[in-house]
Amino acid sequence: MLDLPDARDRMVEVQLSRRGIHDREVLEAMREVPREAFVAPGFEEFAYEDGPLPIAEGQTISQPYIVALMIEMAEIGPGDHVLEVGTGSGYAAAVMSRIVERVYTIERHAGLAETARQRFEELGYDNIEVRTGDGTKGWPDAAPFDAILVAAGGPGAPLALQQQLDVGGRLVIPVGDEPDDQRLLKVTRTGAATYSEEDFGGVRFVPLIGEQGWPESGSRIADRRSGRARTRSLPEMIAAAAEPLPGFDDPAFGELFDRFGDRRIVLLGEASHGTSEFYRARAAITRRLIEKHGFTIVAVEADWPDAAAIDRYVRHRPPRANAGPPFQRFPTWMWRNTDVAAFVDWMRQHNERIRISSRLAGFYGLDIYNMSGSIGAVLQYLDRVDPQAAKIARERYGCLTPWQHEPSTYGRVALTSGYEKCEQAVLEQCRELLAKQFDYAQQDGVDFLDATQNARLIASAERYYRIMYYGGAQSWNLRDTHMFETLEHLLEARGPNAKAVVWAHNSHIGDARYTEMGIVRDEVNIGQLCRQRFGDEAALIGLSTHSGTVAAASDWDSEMEIKQVRPSHNDSYERLCHDCGVSRFLLDIKRDDDLRERLLERRLERFIGVIYRPETELRSHYADASLAQQFDAFAWFDETVAVTPLGPEHMGTGVPDTYPFGL
Repeated sequence: MLDLPDARDRMVEVQLSRRGIHDREVLEAMREVPREAFVAPGFEEFAYEDGPLPIAEGQTISQPYIVALMIEMAEIGPGDHVLEVGTGSGYAAAVMSRIVERVYTIERHAGLAETARQRFEELGYDNIEVRTGDGTKGWPDAAPFDAILVAAGGPGAPLALQQQLDVGGRLVIPVGDEPDDQRLLKVTRTGAATYSEEDFGGVRFVPLIGEQGWPESGSRIADRRSGRARTRSLPEMIAAAAEPLPGFDDPAFGELFDRFGDRRIVLLGEASHGTSEFYRARAAITRRLIEKHGFTIVAVEADWPDAAAIDRYVRHRPPRANAGPPFQRFPTWMWRNTDVAAFVDWMRQHNERIRISSRLAGFYGLDIYNMSGSIGAVLQYLDRVDPQAAKIARERYGCLTPWQHEPSTYGRVALTSGYEKCEQAVLEQCRELLAKQFDYAQQDGVDFLDATQNARLIASAERYYRIMYYGGAQSWNLRDTHMFETLEHLLEARGPNAKAVVWAHNSHIGDARYTEMGIVRDEVNIGQLCRQRFGDEAALIGLSTHSGTVAAASDWDSEMEIKQVRPSHNDSYERLCHDCGVSRFLLDIKRDDDLRERLLERRLERFIGVIYRPETELRSHYADASLAQQFDAFAWFDETVAVTPLGPEHMGTGVPDTYPFGL
């Protein structure tokens, strides 16, 4: 069960203090105020994660970091009188009330104002006054204020608010010429009629509605005043740059991606793990890159031992003795689906035509999870080539055996001294296997690559399951670094001219430095590491959708369901693509400088994994990103359908004995 006081402490330490919030009174106030009391029912478990949350009336409770940043910018202290415009949930007013003498807060939605008032009473915060009204006009009878904070973005700093500042008072407000292009400003009153401004960078807030803000209709006040407007909307710019995509079986589909054929690595993303169009698009692109541009590596976000069974099939090698069918772990539908099966069969047919080992296309897994499968593969290999080494390996891996089939539980005991030696043992096993490279390679070079990679996986997986209980970015970074290093090993093993296609989720493919992953959580991913290592030789291509159906589960290890994908959020990149009116297209971001500049702006982007929870979609599946920096190109499919898991008709009689997906 979530320990809320501990979660508050962690929020203050990780999300605020480490990111540069240093005002001790602000930190202590946010440690004191229970944020879970201000979120909508059902969102309590997300209260201390660093992101905005939806509340009633289409509004949001701002992420903790933004609340702390704005309060710190306002330089409030004991004895101050503060005005807040946009009460919302009441959380920011509650935090400020722990620091100042009195808080005045205005909310235009009567229901939100009343709910906030009740929360203040229940918590005993009796130095807050709440009013329903137009916040852009301020609260003249309570002025002057030492500080004014505005929790919504307007076309400029309302004159009424500036005039209600005391001399030396600070106004903190998001402003911008249009609602989706905002900067966080600090306006300080330096004299009776003089003010200074400081710009604290780009932000995104709900629009400030009122007489001196945006009108309720949403039309652009700033344009009416100045008579200027951008000649084209962003959806119109996307439509002009969009290159329509034909059917997946049309050769013209793959030809559109010839522009990336000279790259060393082409990384193909997906906005969900259960959408047919993403798999079919990646298959069509990959077929073209293999046939016309000499790519020989297909590296996917899958377990190495399972993918190795597929690789044996596509390269016409016999299956391992006593090997069961691959991809039996949750989520089985991610790789055991009709789209993957069709692509695997194409790879096998392609390789049969080639019959030159160096040019055969291989199918490889990059991921870290299947520790038990990897241990089995290493031991089976050593049993054949070095029985004495196999005996030693069994002793070393013995300390992992109790947790092979539920490796996440290993973290619970790995923190005790009795298991510290296990990490060193698996590392030694990996090193010894590598040291015998020349001896083993003479016996079977292909199997050696498989065995050495499994040994690396075990070493990484042991560390992964040990550190995942510490939380933070460490486990994610270990996983993606392992996947990147596996890709490097594959390129090295396949020779200096080898080229690879990577299939993985957008969260792994898009450069993490330009999403919340890197900016907020200090996480890295394959896309970032490929850019840093290979530069322009790597192409990062995202894939996404507006609506349709998806194969996903509600919880980890639960049954697959066909779920309806909610239409994309109004403030998302996906909504821009939907609004452009082109149903399927390739967007080469670098071909239009004006469009690329607009797509640098941070917006919401949707990420659906094997878990999809539509009821909490905004909180669970959206994150801020800069699309133009995250990807080199973007493939769009407006309405999509779920993948079809493999059924008995694909696994029965009439298929080769080597068929990897057989029962």
